[in-house]
Amino acid sequence: MGSADVSPQMAFARFVRRAIDDAREERGWTVTDLASHTGVGRSTVFRWLAGDWQDYPELAKVRGFCAALNLPVAAAFRALGLPDASPARHRRGDEGPVEADVRIIMQRLADPAVPAEEKHHIRDLLRYLARRPVRRAG
Repeated sequence: MGSADVSPQMAFARFVRRAIDDAREERGWTVTDLASHTGVGRSTVFRWLAGDWQDYPELAKVRGFCAALNLPVAAAFRALGLPDASPARHRRGDEGPVEADVRIIMQRLADPAVPAEEKHHIRDLLRYLARRPVRRAG
């Protein structure tokens, strides 16, 4: 099976497996330790490992997972088959207002200090906005 034949689920599962193995080897972390340090629940980690997801994993969780383990988010996004969002393409000084707003929202969703209820409200509002019809001026 060539790399083009690998599903995002399989590619991301391999990425997560390597991250877990490295965390165990380098830091002595169990999956429970990993979950507490990354803010990603054990059941979510196990779903990612099993490739047991239809909709993409929450990108805020992926970002938090990568940040806590000092892994490049771009590598996780590539494994998921998502466009590269590397810092080389979007330097902080070059971003427009939309990118800045999205970055702030993503940081809040990845921040373990932000209460789960607040994250739930943010996600609900984003889902509403994503489904809302666009009103054209005219």
